[in-house]
Amino acid sequence: MDRFEKVYSQGVIDVTEIWIDRVTGVQYVFHKNGNAAGLTPLLGKDGKPVVAP
Repeated sequence: MDRFEKVYSQGVIDVTEIWIDRVTGVQYVFHKNGNAAGLTPLLGKDGKPVVAP
C-alpha cells in the first residue's frame, strides 16, 4: 500500500475517495456503496488523467 495515498474521503456507507499513485502521479476516484465498488482514473476537461503536482 506504499504506492497509493488516500488524499480525500467522504461518507461511511456511500463512500467516495480520491487516491494518488505515488509512482505515476495519476489520481483515481474510488466509490463504494454497500457491496459494490469501482475505481477509475480522475479525468480532466481534456479527457486526460489528472496528474498530481
